[in-house]
Amino acid sequence: MNRYRPRTFLLELLMVAIGVAFLFPVYALITLSLKDSQQISGSPLGLPSPPTLHNYSEAWSDASLGGALLSSTLVTVISLVVLIAIGSCAAYFLARTNTRLGYGMYVLFLLGIVLPFQLGMIPLYNLFSRLELLGSYQSIIMFYSGIQLPFTIFLYTGFIRALPAEYAAAALVDGASHWQAYTRIVFPLLRPITGTVLILNAVFIWNDFFTPLLYLSGSDHETVPVRIFAFVGQYVSDYGLVFAGLVLGAIPILVVFLVLQRYVIKGFASGLKG
Repeated sequence: MNRYRPRTFLLELLMVAIGVAFLFPVYALITLSLKDSQQISGSPLGLPSPPTLHNYSEAWSDASLGGALLSSTLVTVISLVVLIAIGSCAAYFLARTNTRLGYGMYVLFLLGIVLPFQLGMIPLYNLFSRLELLGSYQSIIMFYSGIQLPFTIFLYTGFIRALPAEYAAAALVDGASHWQAYTRIVFPLLRPITGTVLILNAVFIWNDFFTPLLYLSGSDHETVPVRIFAFVGQYVSDYGLVFAGLVLGAIPILVVFLVLQRYVIKGFASGLKG
């Protein structure tokens, strides 16, 4: 039987301190969203007395968060569909092809992970400007699909390599085509890594601020982070509305994360194992 030692007590204190450190930003976010400007300037970290929901209603109406949530949802969902469709197909080819071409393409995609995407911001902006796509959903969806594709292929390739190749081989022997073997045999087995791809890419796309500000600013398709930024001015900032908008914007992606969280570690660990 293990004895309760001072070291165990210190480890418990350390874990409690880490938990408090992670929960403190959540506490500050919710607390500040329930205060008016006078309470925020007086005691920003104290409990609201009394709490008010006026910030939420005003943020929803003044920032048009309804339209921003719709824009963020469309951009995120369509980008995820493109990433999963192209990334899984490309990864299946790379994982099952033992040629120099396949290895070279895989290394090329890995370089896409290492290189910072900021290197291509100006050339891509000029390209979309010449194509007259600035301010449209097409520009931002193409950007996210291209910039996140190497990471998506990396995850899928590692996971597929860990799967037994005999499943698809048996389908090919029975007369199925490579496409039928992939769609009916391989892709259903990719559920854990697909959940990982969904949540990691969704969090990045949903929370990204700089790219929508660059490509969608001033249009009717602005996403949630860009609309919330409207509450922060050079001389006056209404932080109650800012934090209320942040809470409203975080709820959808938080729900998605809670639903898919069990796939994240499982799929990522399986990909690394492959």
